[in-house]
Amino acid sequence: MEISALQKERAGYQPKLPKALQGAVKVKEGTPTQSVDNQEEIKKLFPNTYGMPLVEFEPAETANNAKMNVGVILSGGQAPGGHNVISGLFDEIKKLNPENRLYGFLMGPGGLVDHNYMEITAEFLQAYRNTGGFDMIGSGRTKLEKEDQFEKGLEIIRKLDIKAIVIIGGDDSNTNACVLAEYYAAKQYGVQVIGCPKTIDGDLKNDQIETSFGFDTATKTYSELIGNIERDCNSARKYWHFIKLMGRSASHIALECALQTQPNICLISEEIQAKDLTLNDIIENIATVVAHRAAQGNNFGVVLIPEGLIEFIPAIGRLIQELNDLLAAHGADYMHLDEEAQRKYILAHLSAENRATFETLPEGVARQLSLDRDPHGNVQVSLIETEKLISDMVAAKLGKWEQEGKFTGKFAAQHHFLGYEGRCAAPSNFDADYCYALGSSAAQLIANGKTGYMAIVKNTTAVADQWKAGGVPITMMMNMERRNGEMKPVIRKALVELDGAPFKEFAAQRDRWARETCYIYPGPIQYWGPSSVCDQTTKTLELEQAK
Repeated sequence: MEISALQKERAGYQPKLPKALQGAVKVKEGTPTQSVDNQEEIKKLFPNTYGMPLVEFEPAETANNAKMNVGVILSGGQAPGGHNVISGLFDEIKKLNPENRLYGFLMGPGGLVDHNYMEITAEFLQAYRNTGGFDMIGSGRTKLEKEDQFEKGLEIIRKLDIKAIVIIGGDDSNTNACVLAEYYAAKQYGVQVIGCPKTIDGDLKNDQIETSFGFDTATKTYSELIGNIERDCNSARKYWHFIKLMGRSASHIALECALQTQPNICLISEEIQAKDLTLNDIIENIATVVAHRAAQGNNFGVVLIPEGLIEFIPAIGRLIQELNDLLAAHGADYMHLDEEAQRKYILAHLSAENRATFETLPEGVARQLSLDRDPHGNVQVSLIETEKLISDMVAAKLGKWEQEGKFTGKFAAQHHFLGYEGRCAAPSNFDADYCYALGSSAAQLIANGKTGYMAIVKNTTAVADQWKAGGVPITMMMNMERRNGEMKPVIRKALVELDGAPFKEFAAQRDRWARETCYIYPGPIQYWGPSSVCDQTTKTLELEQAK
């Protein structure tokens, strides 16, 4: 495979490990745990993997020479650092016993079910150390949720003498990992399942998981691009740039990028929901800032928009909930109809309040909300051009104000969607180290007989050798939620907390950013140089962990 000069140099980077993982390891068990909500239901669904203790690793006198073959799966959307999880996992199982083997299942969970796999060797792995992407073994979105899938997977697990499967994924993938762990435990098959917290969205976090991997690199990549756009904006001084940012539900990416780049406006979906704002309220607020800046002679600015915004506008959120149920129950009745007939069918079956909301939406957006969902039952929000929708509505509002003599400036918009640009970037030093430690932790959880756990690394704002590694039972993070029309056990998503330090810091500054031009240009991720530049964490983590 062809590699760049950067990749060649980067291959030689040795990720830093917490002290507890640098030599022989022993386990310290904490108190029993319970799920974040719906304790009785979750306990009933996961009797074999519920209530297990938190685990922390400590240095040991003697090494555990566990003999074990391990299978690894990359699941869901890409996130920078996935290859380093696999590198850490490989190095740790080889350290335990050089005869141990690592098998990668190809193109996601489907590789386990369809028996598509390869053995990962030291020579093969070398080209992928400290690189972005999931191209080492590929990823996929097959959901592991049916017994015949579990049994089919077991066949190849037995054939390769695999002791444990490591699933590297987000909240939905780790929910599936928990279901698989419970099934194999209930059947007493002796197969362990361990999860790793991955998602650039930053919404897989809680008291035990400080951050999901990939968030650091992705937000730094987006912030570089936003900084470049801001600098262009401040140079040409004639455009308003509307930038939609990936993050299908939570607004963590938008908030982090705002803290790094100080745009004029950043919408936070969770705040919009909490304040029960309408789409018109949002437009009015943006137009007011545009008009204020125009009055100062500044006909330019930057607006950050979270990808999932549309679902958080309360009236639209209620509409989507009813559309989800309608699609689950009656989708087959109308999906084959032409556009006009589909629209009529939907309008006829909606409640009065939701029908009124549906009728006010631009036709393209209304159609998108009523179409097929993604594999997890979610609206495919990345396909909705929210940035265009908002700028068009702002333009219409300003046009009206102009006629009324309330606006005398100029307004011209540019649109951007920053999504795929950040998912496979070469991992920052933080993500390279963090992911390597997660992979090492996963191996130690297996060696110590754990199943239904997620590997964790804490104290991540300290230097790497002071990080604390261990595991958390996946059931601890679960609650019951409505998915595809029925209640299902899922890992609770972490949304932006409006009383949390990152949002408070943003809220304290944003009025000044709206009025003045306070842009910051972070520049590209740095891999070599002063630690203050190369090893810095996200602003979010810094503010959340501030002691």
